[in-house]
Amino acid sequence: MNDRPADTEPTGWEPELAQLRRRHDAARAMGGEEAITRWHDEGRLTARERIEAFLDAGSFQELGALAGKGRYRADGELESFTPSNCVMGTGELDARRLVVVADDFTLRGGSSEATVSDKWVYAERMAYEFRMPLVRFVDSAGGSVKLLEQMGRTKIPGYALWPFVQLLGVTPVASIAFGSCAGLGAARLLASHFSVMIRAKSYVFAAGPPVVRQGLGQEVTKEELGGASVHTKASGCINNAAADEREALDQVRRFLSYMPRNVWALPDRVATADDAGRHEEGLNTIIPRDRRKGFDPRRILQLVCDQGSIFEMSPSFGGSLVTVLARLDGHAVGAMINNPAVMGGALTRAAAQKMERFVDLCDTFHLPVVNFVDQPGTMIGVEAERAGTLLAAARAACAIEQASVPWVSVVIRRAFGLAGSMLGPWHGPSGTSLNHRFAWPSARWGSIPIEGGVAAAYRREIAAAPDPEARRTELEQRYHHYASPFRTAEAFGVVDIVEPAATRALLCGWVRDAYEVTRTQLGPRARTMR
Repeated sequence: MNDRPADTEPTGWEPELAQLRRRHDAARAMGGEEAITRWHDEGRLTARERIEAFLDAGSFQELGALAGKGRYRADGELESFTPSNCVMGTGELDARRLVVVADDFTLRGGSSEATVSDKWVYAERMAYEFRMPLVRFVDSAGGSVKLLEQMGRTKIPGYALWPFVQLLGVTPVASIAFGSCAGLGAARLLASHFSVMIRAKSYVFAAGPPVVRQGLGQEVTKEELGGASVHTKASGCINNAAADEREALDQVRRFLSYMPRNVWALPDRVATADDAGRHEEGLNTIIPRDRRKGFDPRRILQLVCDQGSIFEMSPSFGGSLVTVLARLDGHAVGAMINNPAVMGGALTRAAAQKMERFVDLCDTFHLPVVNFVDQPGTMIGVEAERAGTLLAAARAACAIEQASVPWVSVVIRRAFGLAGSMLGPWHGPSGTSLNHRFAWPSARWGSIPIEGGVAAAYRREIAAAPDPEARRTELEQRYHHYASPFRTAEAFGVVDIVEPAATRALLCGWVRDAYEVTRTQLGPRARTMR
């Protein structure tokens, strides 16, 4: 017989469990059905849908779903719950663990100050302390003046516990801009090893058009101020552009596939059916004898690297240099090649900045570097000098010299001047050269190109000759004999002159040796993001 009074408190925890379910339901509802419908009508995925589309199915383990703001009745019971506009947790990508944090624009426009900042900072600290890759889905309008009234105060900008500098030296960080990203949103994109924008959908700026109008009196659109063409072509702030959200997600997947979990690990080797000894006869004729003609640098990479393995970074910025992640016999590498179709392949300010960041990325995560060199020299002229090209070149040279990963250079055509000397580290951090240098028979090098050097050194003689053009040609031919790469090889200035068609086999053998060395040099570098 049960004579317990009816109003006795229950012995189980069903009321609390019911409240827990109610709060989780509210978190999953985000900004509500109406806000989500508007979002879908714009062709966008919600923060949670982006996470689901990105990670391995069923692998997302959400953390912090109960963070937000509750409203309570006079009796202390929960009336309603508004979740934080940050969704974060852990998951798997190709069975590899990582941390993902996504802004939810359906709640207060994704404002970084409208969220519980401890939540997204916690996610980043977790990635740092557990040494897991971090992926940010940024869709943040930055701060909001409306929140000042709620806070009753202002604050000094910044997040003391956000370890973004340290994080960049420990584990891969990738970010996607999904919408208008201002202030802190922009900073989170830039504090990444790889970043993507979506054309005509995402915008990145320090402050948006209304603030620019008020502060500077300038009328600009979001596209003009911070569209994908601005930051992937002109500023170089963002690496790549994508046509839509799913392509952006796929680009981040591909980037991470070349990266290790952290700096204490090596990138995974991928099984490949591509023959490491593949002989490519097309490489023997790809460099034209006429030095005034160009060639397709990306075709060279395709013929040398594992088939289908090339992933280009910053393709629209610093176009005189092509930088890619690729594989040789299944091993991840970073590869660079000059592009004669843009500024003749010269080292511009933008190309130098691109090179510096790429070399730092490869060095941080132990990716051996392959440099295919056709470098006519540092960009010259009034615009180049005013742009600070020489300083940018010096910074890139420092990045190369400080790199401690195995490095191989293949001079395929030109290597002249200061930029030509930056084909690889000469001394390296250990005080010994790590640069394994080879050349194709088409290679030429020196402190100055023969044509320009003859024009400068023999200016008066050429001008005084009965046939100035014939005399100039005669002098150039004489000096071209001295410039033969075989004469340099005689003095062991390069390790070998190799048949271009045999380049893949050479590099596939080298990369296996390179990874054996790299296994003994794991861990963080002395610097993180330069």
